[in-house]
Amino acid sequence: MTKADIVEHIYERVGFSKKESAELVEKVFDIIKDTLADGEKVKISGFGNFVVRQKNARKGRNPQTGEEIRLAARRVLTFKPSLVLKNVLNEGGESTADAGSPRA
Repeated sequence: MTKADIVEHIYERVGFSKKESAELVEKVFDIIKDTLADGEKVKISGFGNFVVRQKNARKGRNPQTGEEIRLAARRVLTFKPSLVLKNVLNEGGESTADAGSPRA
């Protein structure tokens, strides 16, 4: 699904014009980007959490040459889905043996 698809769904389901739908989607994504850039967590109830984590500098290896390289410290974005989203994704696809698993 693309941003244009999201705009189209809002246009069809909510009744905003396509321009209003596009502006709404852009504003929501801008708010999420700005919040994450500030190092804050974004929690969307029933969907999941977006968290920016700091990764320390470390040694790495070029897989083609085997040469050791230094990987710089960086920030990475992680997403952890909510239990509601996990259940929707696994609805009907779980066996009964997996249903009670704490790692769902």
